[in-house]
Amino acid sequence: MTNPLDTDAGSELFSSYEAELKLVQADLDQKLDQIAESTGEQRKAAIRQAERALEEATELLDQMRMEKQNIPSAARSKVNARFRNYQTDVDALKRRLKSLADDRRALFGNRYTDDPEDAGYDAHLEQRQQLLSGTERLERSSARLQESQRIALETEDIGRSTLADLQQQRETIEHTRMNLHQSEGYVDTSIKTLRGMARRMATNRIITIAIITVLILLIFAVIFSKFR
Repeated sequence: MTNPLDTDAGSELFSSYEAELKLVQADLDQKLDQIAESTGEQRKAAIRQAERALEEATELLDQMRMEKQNIPSAARSKVNARFRNYQTDVDALKRRLKSLADDRRALFGNRYTDDPEDAGYDAHLEQRQQLLSGTERLERSSARLQESQRIALETEDIGRSTLADLQQQRETIEHTRMNLHQSEGYVDTSIKTLRGMARRMATNRIITIAIITVLILLIFAVIFSKFR
């Protein structure tokens, strides 16, 4: 049979179809076993149920075939391998059902006949079953369409929420950038102020040294004048 379900390799919708197909395959296997063990009307009813299950499996394969195109290329090879395994399994079940359905004597039991009237009766019954089967397929397709629409709406909501978060983050970044520009202006002003203070300190130091030098020279001049 196929590999275990690997939800990391595909989309959520593909994984949902895959899980549903596994259930349908198991149910179809069971119905085929019932066909092999029954005869007459019971066998005919089991064949109709198996045919409906096979149609459902085929529809699921079609849905998976379309959905796997939406899977990223990096994971698509693994998904394609799993899909081929499912397709092979369904084809094998289809061949087994055909083989069982072709055994008409087991199908009709002791009432097997080539009478055209009986054949006409069976044809009408078959048309009715096909109509019922078509209705069931339509209902299943509608349910899958509603599920796909629900997932699409959820994805749209997530997209809107993500865009809102991105917009908020953009506004936060722009506000932070404005604050950074303001801070840079304050830093430039502080640097200019510090440079001015440094220049004034240097000027005051030079003036102080000059005054001290003049005083020392005056003292030496006074002392020299006394001893002269």
